[in-house]
Amino acid sequence: MSSEASVHPGLLGGRAYYRALVLRRQLILAGLTLALFLSLCTDLALGPARYGLEEVVAALFMPDAVSEQVRVILWDIRMPVALMALVVGASLSIAGAQMQTILSNPLASPFTLGISAGASFGAALGLAFGVIFIPAAVDYVIPINAFLMAMLTSLFIYALSLRRGVTIETIVLLGIAMVFIFNALMGLIQFFASQQAVAAVVFWTMGSLTKATWPKFWVTFGILLAVIPLLVRHGWALTAMRLGDTKAASMGVNPRRIRLEVLALVSLLAAIAVAFVGTIGFIGLVGPHIARLLLGEDQRFFLPGSAICGALLLSIGSVLSKVIIPGTVIPIGIITSLVGIPFFLFLVLSHRKSAW
Repeated sequence: MSSEASVHPGLLGGRAYYRALVLRRQLILAGLTLALFLSLCTDLALGPARYGLEEVVAALFMPDAVSEQVRVILWDIRMPVALMALVVGASLSIAGAQMQTILSNPLASPFTLGISAGASFGAALGLAFGVIFIPAAVDYVIPINAFLMAMLTSLFIYALSLRRGVTIETIVLLGIAMVFIFNALMGLIQFFASQQAVAAVVFWTMGSLTKATWPKFWVTFGILLAVIPLLVRHGWALTAMRLGDTKAASMGVNPRRIRLEVLALVSLLAAIAVAFVGTIGFIGLVGPHIARLLLGEDQRFFLPGSAICGALLLSIGSVLSKVIIPGTVIPIGIITSLVGIPFFLFLVLSHRKSAW
């Protein structure tokens, strides 16, 4: 045994444990990434015309090796939908993860804080009554209406959170109140709208990836790429905030400032995702909890883990939406709700002690 090991056995043992922990988490992230790639290939393979995974992989990496028909179907028709599932899932999961972190609440997510409900209300105004917030963008009236209402909801919660004496619990309760308000307004819209408009509103609120296009994907992907580095910059502070505001402040972190900055960033992520695909619930709730269970609270692993878990969940949901009833694509929001509701009930009813 070396003299260094004899003098510092505990220190060296701690370093070995830390290296093993980091390696384990890296392997978990690698495994999740592999599962995500397999799910993407499966999603691309399914449809009216089904292909083998070998043909899909060949089309991805060697497009010239497959026929033009296969190339057009996979790249022009199915690829935007499959990639949109990954980006939207990652965006919603990251948003939920950071909302849970800054609010110290395991039930916080874009769905439970009213951001998704606000987007649904904005879209319903356009679908039912032709309300256009930006007349120059008629072709994108529904996603723009949804995005603006989601951001207005976030800004409203953000503004009230600036008031003196407002606590984390108040912000969460305010978000829940916004859900009920928008649900009531949605009921009024459906009551006064025509039957055709009501059908369109109901379908939009179910959430769907089928209308995804390359331009919509690039916008959503661009926002995700812009937000992630800003969240990474706050990674250490966000990890410290899981210890509580008092301990985080003793480490030089300004919890109030971090909380407001991160709330604005994740609201943007959630708003743009919901604006293009409709209301997709529980991804922002379930994805972060799976990542936390596998990888812990360290933002170096928790942030990418949340993104991959959310993308994987929505990609699997897209696959299930095609195979449950052959020949029919079930709205993705229904699939995610069927998976998320049992998990939500588990969180509410569970009496096990946790870090929360």
